[in-house]
Amino acid sequence: MAGAMDDDGGGPGAPSGVIRVVIADDHALYRQGMAVVVELDGAARVVGQASNGEEVLAVCARLHPDVVLMDVRMPVVGGIEAAARLHAADPGIRILMLTMSDDEGDLFEAIKAGASGYLLKDLPGEEVADAIRRVHDGQAIIPPGMAATLLQEFSRLSQADEPGDPAATHLTDREVEVLRLVARGMVNREIADTLGIAENTVKNHVRSILEKLHLHSRVEAAVYAHQQRLVPPDG
Repeated sequence: MAGAMDDDGGGPGAPSGVIRVVIADDHALYRQGMAVVVELDGAARVVGQASNGEEVLAVCARLHPDVVLMDVRMPVVGGIEAAARLHAADPGIRILMLTMSDDEGDLFEAIKAGASGYLLKDLPGEEVADAIRRVHDGQAIIPPGMAATLLQEFSRLSQADEPGDPAATHLTDREVEVLRLVARGMVNREIADTLGIAENTVKNHVRSILEKLHLHSRVEAAVYAHQQRLVPPDG
């Protein structure tokens, strides 16, 4: 049962300011090892664990973590389906998908499902910890060798849409400014500094942009911005 997994790795009581993480993987030894990696530098605390997609949905519904590390391949409910359901239920949770392979199809489906990033399981521990901090700050995490293919795939699909999508006209001037900076790869903190506004205000703008454009992630928003020529060619 999901409840039996929740206390593995520290329980829900993470100190204020510490990133609260749930790990979802069907291999107990991997979860235990990842919990050590996540908590290594003190920036994050594992507050719950799950061994399949159904369990992670139940755990997250109760604990409302900041970030979920989720294996792509899991029994009962797979990681990508679980990511889509979790994102629909609680869009504020950042989802980092974990995989042993660099399957570009899985990457594309994960981003469409609302994942904020995609990590290979053989990454060094310090890179995993860094990815958790970055995705918590609002950045998308994509393996460099896969980013170009991902953008090309979204671009190919978006060419079926009418140019000059009228949805863009529903954005406020400030939201367009924020969208342009998202498309340049800036995280929320950098956008806030650039525009001279609060970081929470940026988060609200990004949430509104995604809702208005019916998009699931910052990656899709960035592709949309380029497709609509909201970003100059020089970036």
